[in-house]
Amino acid sequence: MSGKLVVFNHPLIHHKLSLIRDENTGTKDFRQTVSEIGMLMAYEVTRDLPTKRVQVKTPVGIADTYVLEKSVVIVPILRAGLGMV
Repeated sequence: MSGKLVVFNHPLIHHKLSLIRDENTGTKDFRQTVSEIGMLMAYEVTRDLPTKRVQVKTPVGIADTYVLEKSVVIVPILRAGLGMV
């Protein structure tokens, strides 16, 4: 995703932005909603990350599944972004 601008045009993000903009939203709900927006944003920007196929042992046998090829690190640029990570 390096060097790529992502514009979030998702109904859930729009809804949650409305909640945090509302002057009647309390501090606890504001912080929780900002965290939820961060999760939705992370989901969107990681959509195309490369994965690799692996096998894992489950209680009922071996399962083929996928894991990320590399670790992901999300770093907020401004202090205001800390609530999102």
